[in-house]
Amino acid sequence: MTDREEITGFLTSRRARITPEQAGLPHYGGRRRVPGLRREEVAQLAGVSTDYYAKLERGNTPGASREVLEAIGRALQLDETELQHLMDLVQVTAAPLRRRARPRGRGVAAGTQAVLDALTVPAIVQNPRLDVVATNALGAALYGLAPADIGEFNGARFPFLDARADDFYVDSAQVKRNVVALLHQAAGRDPFDEDLVRLVGLLSTRSAEFRALWASHDVIRFQRGAKHYRHPLVGDLEFGYESFELTTDPGLTLLVYTIEPLSATAERVTLLASWQSTPAARSSRATS
Repeated sequence: MTDREEITGFLTSRRARITPEQAGLPHYGGRRRVPGLRREEVAQLAGVSTDYYAKLERGNTPGASREVLEAIGRALQLDETELQHLMDLVQVTAAPLRRRARPRGRGVAAGTQAVLDALTVPAIVQNPRLDVVATNALGAALYGLAPADIGEFNGARFPFLDARADDFYVDSAQVKRNVVALLHQAAGRDPFDEDLVRLVGLLSTRSAEFRALWASHDVIRFQRGAKHYRHPLVGDLEFGYESFELTTDPGLTLLVYTIEPLSATAERVTLLASWQSTPAARSSRATS
C-alpha cells in the first residue's frame, strides 16, 4: 500500500466511525449511503472546502499545514496518537524520497542492559517492529526466551502465527488488535523500513485475522496499562506496565512490568525466577 493509499484508508476509516449526532451535526433521518460522516460534513467541521478535504483524503497533501491537519483531527475526533499518525503520513507523502534513521536491529547500549539487569521485575526492550532486542532474566523467563532467541523473537509474529499464543495471552484478541495498531503507527513514522514492510507482508499473507485488523487502520502507542498471561509453567500472571522511549537507544522502547506486592502474581514470579536459574530452564522454554 502506498503512502497516499494509507492516508485514504486512515481518513476514510476515521470518518466512518463518527455519526452526525456524535459530531454535533443535525440529522434529518433517512438512509445514508455510507457509514459515518460524509466528506462535506468533515470539511464543514474542519472549516475547509469540500474539494480541499476530498483531495487531502485522496492523498494529495502538499501544502497541508499543521493548523489544517489539527482542524481535521478535531472534526474526526482523533486522539493524540491518531493525529500524530496523520501528520506522519502527510510528512512522508510530501517528501517521499526522505530516508529516516532506523533503530538498530539488535542489542542495546551497555548502560541500558545494566539497568535491565538491575530490575527485580520483568522488563524487555522492543523496536518498532516489536522485535525483542534485549531483556532481563525475568523478562526472558516470562516469554520463555533462551539467549539465542533475543533479537529473533517477534511480538507480532508470535500472536498471529504461533498456536500457543491463544493460550499464553488471556485476551489474545485484544493483544492482536494492539499489535496491529502498533505496527500501523510504526509504518506511518517510517514507511521505508524494509524489515517492517516484509513483516507486514508475511503476516498479511499467512493470517486472515491480521489482514482484517490491518484494514481497520487503528493506531496506538506504548504508554501504560495492564497485561494478563497464562504462563505454561506457573499459571496466571497479572501485571501493570509502563513504557519508556530510550534516548540512549533511539527508536527503542523499554517495557517494565509492575507487580502488586504480596499478590498471587508476585508469588508466581518468584517461583518463575527460581525455576529460571535451574539447569533445566536452559533446555526447556515456554514459547521457544
